[in-house]
Amino acid sequence: MYKQEKGASFFSMLIVLMMAGTLLATAFKIYQPYLNHLTIKSVIENVTQDYDELRKPIPTIRADINKRLYINQVNLPTQDALVIVNDKGLLKFNLKYEVRLPMFFNVDAVIKFSEYYEAVVP
Repeated sequence: MYKQEKGASFFSMLIVLMMAGTLLATAFKIYQPYLNHLTIKSVIENVTQDYDELRKPIPTIRADINKRLYINQVNLPTQDALVIVNDKGLLKFNLKYEVRLPMFFNVDAVIKFSEYYEAVVP
């Protein structure tokens, strides 16, 4: 009597490796937009906590944000991705945009980011 061998076959291991490779490739492609968003988020949070910056007019604040993003080698996807409004001494920063990444053949991944910040003008 022969004992039946147990274990993973070649094809099951091949399927597992293909799935792992696909997940790893996807993770590498979406890593950069998330890293860029963390940088953008950090810049805006720093601006909302800088009282000297909050005293400036909105176009100057926007220009300073763009300068900080340029230093960090990050750009907003569109100009209307960040909306800054002064509502009776309360600056409202609305960051909302999406990034579309080509994944495989005709499949794209869309990553949406939406952040909201408030700061009191000193």
